[in-house]
Amino acid sequence: MNKHGLKRRHWLLAGTALTAALPVTLSTGCARLLQRGPRWLPAPELAALAPAAPREFRAAWVATVANIDWPSRKGLSAPEQQTEIRQLLDVAVDLKLNAIILQVRTSADALYESALEPWSEYLSGTQGQSPGYDPLALWIAEAHQRGLELHAWLNPFRARQSQASSAPAANHLSQTQPTWVKSYGDQQWMDPGEPGAAAHTLAVCQDLLQRYEVDGLHIDDYFYPYPVNDPSSRQELDFPDEPSWQRYLLGGGRLARADWRRQNVDQLVQRIHQTVRATKPWVRFGISPFGLGKPGWRPPGIAGFSQYDKLYADAERWLIEGWLDYFVPQLYWPIAQKPQAFGTLLDYWQAQNPLGRHLWPGLFTSRVLALNGAAGAQSNSKAESWPVAELLDQIALVRERRERRDQRNGDRQRTPSSGHAHFSMVALSQNRRGLADALKAGPYAEAALVPATAWLEDRPALALEVQIRAEADGQLQLQLAAPQRHAVWLRYGERWVLHLVGSQLRVPALGVDGVVVAGLDRIGREGPRQGFSLA
Repeated sequence: MNKHGLKRRHWLLAGTALTAALPVTLSTGCARLLQRGPRWLPAPELAALAPAAPREFRAAWVATVANIDWPSRKGLSAPEQQTEIRQLLDVAVDLKLNAIILQVRTSADALYESALEPWSEYLSGTQGQSPGYDPLALWIAEAHQRGLELHAWLNPFRARQSQASSAPAANHLSQTQPTWVKSYGDQQWMDPGEPGAAAHTLAVCQDLLQRYEVDGLHIDDYFYPYPVNDPSSRQELDFPDEPSWQRYLLGGGRLARADWRRQNVDQLVQRIHQTVRATKPWVRFGISPFGLGKPGWRPPGIAGFSQYDKLYADAERWLIEGWLDYFVPQLYWPIAQKPQAFGTLLDYWQAQNPLGRHLWPGLFTSRVLALNGAAGAQSNSKAESWPVAELLDQIALVRERRERRDQRNGDRQRTPSSGHAHFSMVALSQNRRGLADALKAGPYAEAALVPATAWLEDRPALALEVQIRAEADGQLQLQLAAPQRHAVWLRYGERWVLHLVGSQLRVPALGVDGVVVAGLDRIGREGPRQGFSLA
């Protein structure tokens, strides 16, 4: 195939039983038919008939810390871990999700081959021990093969999580740079006020971007740690960053301590954004902060924890400055819970988004608990399960807000795209209380493409190379040029069905009389469509 994609390869279908035929090469404007009978031919008119693809970010976080989602437990063999990867991704495809947010750095460790940090203990059970393969590389390859995006999720400053049990590896920061790492409660944290600690996290980000074809880089709500109380006095403990604070003052710093801490976090966020732009301009940078805004800015009636004062996270500023591409506030409360009302908070964050960055709320999907006696049933007696309807209603509310903004704004303002992310994958993979079934029958009945990120840079989608053939078992198979993802519309008479795929699609051939294919570039733009019809 030449570089302009003027030649197209496809398979002709011969015989009434739709058996595979010999390949034929098509040049623009002509075709040499090799066989008689039913066959697939270029049909440019179909490209315009296929409907516009719905756009909605549908993601699930896959948490590796404490083996929440994957691997299901420490010490699984490499084949067992790999089987679980494929099973989770198959669930995502079946649900018509379009992105996975995979935790690849839980505590200054790595779930990928790294020269900067040790292997995570949540793989083998021992920090620093290789699982015998590169998990992130496999996650990316398998996700892309299925047409899914893979976003790499990092904890920027946590150094040891409370459920960790392995001794630290010799190359862990707690061993190589002990002055950067502070004990706080039952965890360890890199001090954000230590310039070397921040530089190390940036180096980890750049290393990931340079070596892996991730679609996004993602950080969560852990900056300075959530506060803990002294066991004896019950008083809140201050984070032990006195050495770095004193160096700041001796260097002429004039900010109050809380403002200095917020500056440390702001600088990290801004520098990660700059690193992503400089390394791979098409990769999206996303943040999922705690869902409540800072006091004094909140809507009337909204109350609760202040990440601005306790985590030193000025999330509003990051949106206003445009230091990110997508914002996933953790709106982990029911619609009817007035002090943290889901819809009110969604409206609040939209109002802080003058640049129209993607705004996709995080949903607390794991609050749908397994039924008693079911696999994965919750043992926490204090937790009451949300009804499945709560999640369906939240998705409907997000969509309604987007439609309302579109009607109000038209083309006069930048309107954030629609979407959401589920925390976490385990509730979906276990189909708790029929949740996955309800999503498939309701809001996910139709596939959707990830919204395009128009302010980023990428080359146009590659020229198409399409092969269509029927298998002896009655399946229709499309083979598409890798590595890009594709949107594929199948026509069944008057009905069109959209599929998001990687390099191939295999579906029952019965009833399919038209195919339209478009490549997608790395920022989500759709390339020229190519149509084929059954002669």
